[in-house]
Amino acid sequence: MSERKLPATQAAHDLDFISHSPAQTERIGQRLGEQFAAGDLILLVGNFGVGKTHLTKGVARGLDSDDLVTSPSFVLVNEYRSGAARRHMPIYHVDLYRIAEEGELTTIGLDELWAGDGVCLIEWPERAAAMLPAEHLAIHMQHLSETKRRLRLAPHGPRYVELLERFKGTTFG
Repeated sequence: MSERKLPATQAAHDLDFISHSPAQTERIGQRLGEQFAAGDLILLVGNFGVGKTHLTKGVARGLDSDDLVTSPSFVLVNEYRSGAARRHMPIYHVDLYRIAEEGELTTIGLDELWAGDGVCLIEWPERAAAMLPAEHLAIHMQHLSETKRRLRLAPHGPRYVELLERFKGTTFG
């Protein structure tokens, strides 16, 4: 399966990064995680091995979680807890790769995971495209080389446009 390339043009509020290592991908995730709040939905789009779980590790760290972050490929959903300053808010890490049809999603209560009490990160979101809310932050990840990855942060809705503006302010000054 060949990887789809991100187009050279981007929307006005999109933000592109080049990550040069898994550690740098985690740092980007950490800075993003510092901005997230209950009810936020983050869609992680990219092929196998592109760094979606590394990014999630960083997000968890940005939310002050001490939990071990692993890929939920075989269990569909891993739940972590943010730190005390974030009132131990849940962090839902979802992997929909093994979902064959959307009907299966009703059995896991996917819509309840992004309904408000925690942050929800979904890998392989295209498997649930018809049921996902219009407002979310999509993070498109693409292989550039053995260690380099391109990340495009694409906000959908005013909440996520504002979130990316704060992220840029705290990250770049």
